[in-house]
Amino acid sequence: MGAFDIITKLFPFIAIIVAVSVGGWVLTTWLRIKHGYPLETTWGTPLHPTNSRENTERIKLLTSENAQLRAELGSLKDRMETIERIVTDQPSKLAREIDALSLGKGGNA
Repeated sequence: MGAFDIITKLFPFIAIIVAVSVGGWVLTTWLRIKHGYPLETTWGTPLHPTNSRENTERIKLLTSENAQLRAELGSLKDRMETIERIVTDQPSKLAREIDALSLGKGGNA
């Protein structure tokens, strides 16, 4: 019973030491990330990403594709606004506009 009593009395101190150690590790890792230091593996090798020519080319391609998709999305939004306006307008107003266009009053039809 003597060894069990010693372990039960030491358990809170052991738990506190473990909690402080884990908390310190988390804080250190967070500070490294916040200030831009490279993270390390357990063997001390840095985990920062490497910039290869292939990665640089991939980033350029993705950037240009992103710009093209944004432009296409903008044109689709404009078309959708026109379609929504046509659908939500009153039918008589739409008919008048079409008649005006066909008679040459509103445009070059």
